[in-house]
Amino acid sequence: MIGCLLVHGFTGAPYEVEPLAEYIKEHTDWTVVAPILPGHGETLSLKSVSCTDWIDCAERELLTLLGKCEKVYVIGFSMGGLIAAYLAARHPISKLVFLSAAAKYVNPSQVKEDVLEMVHDFRRKQLHENELFLRYREKLIMTPPSAAREFQKVVRLARPSLKKIVVPVFIAQGTSDGIVPVASAEYIYSRVSSAERHLHYSAGAKHLICHTGNKKELFEKVFTFLSE
Repeated sequence: MIGCLLVHGFTGAPYEVEPLAEYIKEHTDWTVVAPILPGHGETLSLKSVSCTDWIDCAERELLTLLGKCEKVYVIGFSMGGLIAAYLAARHPISKLVFLSAAAKYVNPSQVKEDVLEMVHDFRRKQLHENELFLRYREKLIMTPPSAAREFQKVVRLARPSLKKIVVPVFIAQGTSDGIVPVASAEYIYSRVSSAERHLHYSAGAKHLICHTGNKKELFEKVFTFLSE
């Protein structure tokens, strides 16, 4: 039996990786798990949670899969990619996939472009139709500074783990990501110790890489990597 753990990002929920999870389910009989990290979900409640809570939650799911599966693959999106790296350095997983992993964050040039697009939509009275604005408006309101600091702790914990990763790795990064710059994927690629490592740039994809850009190509490449 093969298990697959997908870890969503900061202030997100399983919907961030759901399209890929559904693709894997449609093409395999694998056990696919995508937990909701503490304080996350459709309604955010991040004031009383820590980075340890997030890591422990993902680790519990991983240990459950390792206990019943011959092989376990881990896929991490954004902050989830860093949590995945931290776990991969400590547990016997078989393969690791990074999606828009936030080893570095905030792409100034793309942020500027996205803001200009929002301003344009505002002037045309179409801001209510701007998916990026709608997606992040609530996050900006509901994310306390303490949670942002906990996110930064995850980054600091995960970076040293990269050199300890030796399993096959697939790194995917959107070229139009306004949150995580392309340099983050390159940083991860240069730091992991894996003999087998792949770097894929998804043209036109924004931060939600499973929802934007050429999703079909991305899913096919991830699936091929995991299936080989």
